[in-house]
Amino acid sequence: MKTSLCAVLGLVLAAVLSAGAAVEPTTGADYVKTIETWRAQRVQRLTAPDGWLTLIGLHFLKPGANTIGTAPGNSVVLSQGPAHFGTVVLGADGKVTLTLNPAAGAFIDGQSRFSAELDEGRQGRPTLVSCGSVSFFVIDRGGRKALRVKDRESERRTHFLGVDYFAIDPSWRIEARWVPFAHPREIPVKNVLGQESPALVLGKAVFERAGHTYELLPIQEAPDEPFFFVIADLTSGDQTYAAGRFLYADPPQGGKLVLDFNRAQNPPCAFTPFATCPLPPKENRLPLAVTAGEKRYRGAYE
Repeated sequence: MKTSLCAVLGLVLAAVLSAGAAVEPTTGADYVKTIETWRAQRVQRLTAPDGWLTLIGLHFLKPGANTIGTAPGNSVVLSQGPAHFGTVVLGADGKVTLTLNPAAGAFIDGQSRFSAELDEGRQGRPTLVSCGSVSFFVIDRGGRKALRVKDRESERRTHFLGVDYFAIDPSWRIEARWVPFAHPREIPVKNVLGQESPALVLGKAVFERAGHTYELLPIQEAPDEPFFFVIADLTSGDQTYAAGRFLYADPPQGGKLVLDFNRAQNPPCAFTPFATCPLPPKENRLPLAVTAGEKRYRGAYE
């Protein structure tokens, strides 16, 4: 189960590592410009040809042979792509192998091959199978193998309505105290599929707002990577995405870390039903309205 959460976080972290800044202005016009630049970069990543908006399917594989394509008789029926893509076999050992239909005109990692073992990409990029604008690769969620299918010409990407935000408010850039735990803890984190995985927590961020004290637990996969917070608040389900938002912070220095809620962002699940996002643990459900960061998507999948 732990692998499934790590897989989700690995993809999400890879998408945002470039967004962090070591030294930034904290107030005034320069701060506003910094957040505006971050927002523009965020939309660029979101709308990229391989971004989250391209997802068009998530199909869990059954043991044995799974035929794939848009034709109704397939085991896995795709919404786009060739009628008969090929056959994927899920072995008893967990290995996934593919045999392509030569008539499909598909490629494996850009090469004209007709069979391959599909690597999940735990040590790098997964094996990518493509045909025209459609592609797929294997992921693991809770010990179950699935095909994640993308289309760079998907309607969600070509008809993207943009991201709405609360007004930039420097007061929501909060310096929190970092309180490390004597021993790392594991907390249960569920995803939108209902699967539960243990997450490693090294400590807590403690901050004040309007005379009240709040705490948040970050998830950290490896040293020197950003802290990852999955949060909900009193705007969730009204002004912001019901299942919560993501927030990233640089690791603490000198017992402090910055929580910039102007960078609170929608998870991929706010834009597509085919992502498998983690949900906020109970400790990260804040009893205050965080009126900063991204609002609920207007074209919403929810």
